[in-house]
Amino acid sequence: MRVTQGAFSFLPDLTDEQIHEQVQYCIDKGWAVSLEHTDDPHPRNSYWEMWGHPMFDNPDAAALVYELNECRKQYGGRYIRVLAFDATPGWESVRLSFIANRPAEEPGFRLVRQETQGRHIRYTIQAYATDRPEGQRYA
Repeated sequence: MRVTQGAFSFLPDLTDEQIHEQVQYCIDKGWAVSLEHTDDPHPRNSYWEMWGHPMFDNPDAAALVYELNECRKQYGGRYIRVLAFDATPGWESVRLSFIANRPAEEPGFRLVRQETQGRHIRYTIQAYATDRPEGQRYA
């Protein structure tokens, strides 16, 4: 199952050249770019681990692509995403986010159904990967 989070999730994986172009677009807009990684891509997990520091006032996307490759060396078996933060008053939030690296195998999620009082049904999404301990979830 392919995890679909952020922009470009339904497209084939971006090449480093395409990532460079997207990041340069963000930099040209004045947005700060950064990298995050995780081995738990649950849709409600918004706390991914940050790689390095956000790149404010960075004039060239090559620096982020370099950092992406360094992150891949250490966490190549995890999900890595690029974030672009717009600090403009009135926005002050992430304007673009996309996955730049995926594990070779993406086990997906299971939907757990729970029947409660009054014929109510609750659903929970659980990642198959979290059945294994952190650090061993992906090859």
